[in-house]
Amino acid sequence: MDNLVTSNMSASTIRVICYYNGHIVRTKTDVEYEGSETRIVPLKIPIECTFQELIDMIYSKTIIDKRRFKLVLICKYPLRNGNRFQPFQVRDDSSVREMLDLVNTTTIEEIELFIKVVRVKAQLNQCVGGHEDVFVRNHDNVAQFDYGCGPSSGPVPDTGLNADDEDSADEEPNDEYGEDVDDECDGADADVEVDRHASFLRAFNQALENEQGVYVSAQAPSCDVSNHPDDETLDESSPVTYHLPPTPHFQHVENLDIVVASCWTPWVQPTTGNSSGEFVIGQVFNSKSDLQEAAKIYSIKAHQEYVVVASSKKLLVLRCKKAEECHCPWKLRAMVVKDTSLFVINKYTGPHTCVNPCLNRDHHQLDSQLVSTHIKALIQAQFTLSTAAIQASVMEKWGYQISYKKALDGKHKAIRQLFGDFSQSYTQLPRLFLGIEQSNPGGAVVWKTCETNMPNTEIFQRVFWSFKPSIEGFQHCRPVMSIDGTHLYGKYKGKLLIAMGCDGNNQLFPLAFAITEGENNDSWGWFLACIRNHVTQRPGICVISDRHPGIMAAMVDPHLGWATPFAYHRICMRHFASNFMTRFKDKILKNLVCRAALASTERKFKKHMNTIGRINSGALQWLEAVPFQLWALSHDGGRRYGLMTTNISEVFNSVLKGARSLPVTALVQLTFFRLNGYFVARREVGANRLASTEQFTPYVDAQIQGRVVKAGSMEIVLYDHEKGLFHVKSRRGRTHRVSLHEKTCTCVKTLIYGFPCSHIISACQHRCVDFRLFVDRYYTTQSYYDTWAPLFHPIFNEDEWPLYDGTVIVPPESMRRFGSGRPKSTRLHNEMDVREGKTLNMCGLCKQLGHNRRSCKNVNQVQ
Repeated sequence: MDNLVTSNMSASTIRVICYYNGHIVRTKTDVEYEGSETRIVPLKIPIECTFQELIDMIYSKTIIDKRRFKLVLICKYPLRNGNRFQPFQVRDDSSVREMLDLVNTTTIEEIELFIKVVRVKAQLNQCVGGHEDVFVRNHDNVAQFDYGCGPSSGPVPDTGLNADDEDSADEEPNDEYGEDVDDECDGADADVEVDRHASFLRAFNQALENEQGVYVSAQAPSCDVSNHPDDETLDESSPVTYHLPPTPHFQHVENLDIVVASCWTPWVQPTTGNSSGEFVIGQVFNSKSDLQEAAKIYSIKAHQEYVVVASSKKLLVLRCKKAEECHCPWKLRAMVVKDTSLFVINKYTGPHTCVNPCLNRDHHQLDSQLVSTHIKALIQAQFTLSTAAIQASVMEKWGYQISYKKALDGKHKAIRQLFGDFSQSYTQLPRLFLGIEQSNPGGAVVWKTCETNMPNTEIFQRVFWSFKPSIEGFQHCRPVMSIDGTHLYGKYKGKLLIAMGCDGNNQLFPLAFAITEGENNDSWGWFLACIRNHVTQRPGICVISDRHPGIMAAMVDPHLGWATPFAYHRICMRHFASNFMTRFKDKILKNLVCRAALASTERKFKKHMNTIGRINSGALQWLEAVPFQLWALSHDGGRRYGLMTTNISEVFNSVLKGARSLPVTALVQLTFFRLNGYFVARREVGANRLASTEQFTPYVDAQIQGRVVKAGSMEIVLYDHEKGLFHVKSRRGRTHRVSLHEKTCTCVKTLIYGFPCSHIISACQHRCVDFRLFVDRYYTTQSYYDTWAPLFHPIFNEDEWPLYDGTVIVPPESMRRFGSGRPKSTRLHNEMDVREGKTLNMCGLCKQLGHNRRSCKNVNQVQ
């Protein structure tokens, strides 16, 4: 250290690196200079240099117009505590000396000086006698004003600093104009001239001010560049920051439109009149990757290709791919600027003189890395973007048809850049949950891991999570829950298990999630046990699912809390009919099974079952082997509230479809932000309906209005006044018995759905009874509002999350997908995947249905 100080003191000049043609970026700990057009100028400044000499030297070494622009000099000033820096404005001789002394007082060997170029505006003198407005005389012209560049010249730049910090010399009136002002103010017409020109000058000065550059801050809206930097200022004035979703699409309940990225050229034209798009010696790039990207885009637009001759951390050499074949002279050589990450072109020969022998569908430089850079904005706006859409976007921009594999690789790279690494996401997941719990306490997170031979490391197996607003809001939903599982399509295999409720407006209510190794008896039992222990202990919940053996076993296990009478299990009618179709392959029988399942009365149910038995006795035996209460509405007892399928789970599965190919941290964040979107939108709907004194949800209102219309045409016969026993006959001649005292009807629809049928409404109208008493409380507007009333709170910025001091969690190697390309589907396809009513293909050769030209077996006969 002593040798270093002695050497610097003995030197007559100090090396200063000047950055210009960019903008200043300030963080909490550092000050950087960024911009795609940034250039650098190394200077050797004498120790006794003055401020004006420094300004003149910078003007002489740059292409900045001295008459039109003024320079604001910002030095990168080191703070006392740690490796931290703050901007320090160099504005006079003393500040220049203080800047140059940094070489002697610190370990800095060269000084970084950031130059802010500010357009100057003409300063007009104030009228003597206290007149505040600025003006010009009749013979004055704005174009004749002088523009200065020194610290005390007439024109005043807008530097973004406080008025107290500006030089007092800038505020002094110019004597050359001051004398004329006195003469003008002595005349009687002076005020008229002032008023006439003042509005023009205000507009002129405002236009100049709007063009001034401002400091770009990465952490705060403003940047302090005072001459006395304080290392404590940043911490005291930093605003509270919150963790934002990786993409706005996470917050949207509905899909977003594709956003096309704006056209951007990563290199600049440093010389005037160079409109050919060629590189120029002396061009500077922020990094080697920026230079490589610029070279790729140049080659694609020129429809030429190059090869890499040499590539290292400090050097990049490119030459034309057809240099030897066509003797094309195109060559580029760039080197790193010492002690920086900047790359500068020091040799360049161009343009290409070669021609292509034929049209190419693809381009060698149009690789997956460039594709990922191009589609990053598209993926951020819509992470469900298909590979075909990526191919179309590349074709539209550059005119080349890339392969499916290249588009998919580009998408995967863009996903990793935006959402993180798949392997690291498992390690980062515990701290993400700590960050969510920090601002949203009361949720539930349950882990299950496996031990390894490595110390302080465990292998991920399962994780369960549910947010507090979901736990609280489910208490006001109907006691119905739908569960389902879906595949993960990222780098690692697995299953996403979800549990959904249903609110009073027949809308899905996300309740709980889990990532597991797969669907089996143990994973489903563990998932349901987590729900029972950490989410809800409500008795009598109806669970709707498919017939997965793991679910069937868990629902009858007395130790998990889901066996009857604590809960009731019901089967999805769609899955049940699909199982039946797989077994018997008869669409007529399948339709009869659906009719039997949807029948509201046992009479109708038996009618359809008898028909099935007459057609196929084996099918009847197969149906009778499954308890009727599991799949038939007529035997349900009102447990499932008319919900016959797991559609509420399937709908949310489709919402998560794109997220299932993301890292697990992004998937968890999506559930958080997406649920907040549901709660915000529906909380507002509930509040508006409460304010308008609506008693029930829109779904029930519509149902009751239709039944009120039907009730007006029915015949009523009273049998018992005390018990409210009625005989109701519909227009079709069907009769039903209604008991208002017991709130029952022989059509059973009131019991099934939880709101009155048309027969009960007709009886209530006959006796002037309020039929709204027969509506379950879950359908009221108050219950709907209470369901969505709990609040999600913003997640703090990642720097403020609590530290995770537990074991390191790593993904299981057995779940890793090997090989590149599109993951193979592991879904077990059945007849539900076939679209109902789909027309069969017609062969173009034999004109028969059921096959096409490629699979035609009659091709020989046709020929």
